[in-house]
Amino acid sequence: MEFKDYYKILGVPRDADEKTIKAAYRRLARKYHPDVNKGDPKAEEKFKEINEAYEVLKDP
Repeated sequence: MEFKDYYKILGVPRDADEKTIKAAYRRLARKYHPDVNKGDPKAEEKFKEINEAYEVLKDP
């Protein structure tokens, strides 16, 4: 099983507060959203990874 650094995925420091994590998530979600990147499987995969990271980090 591969370890995922959710902080790195969202580009925030490990001591980031909830507001910083949410802002990073929203910025990246807009950038990689499948509706914005139609037909780009890499963007879709990145979007899923961003969502997973946010789900884990949003409620410590």
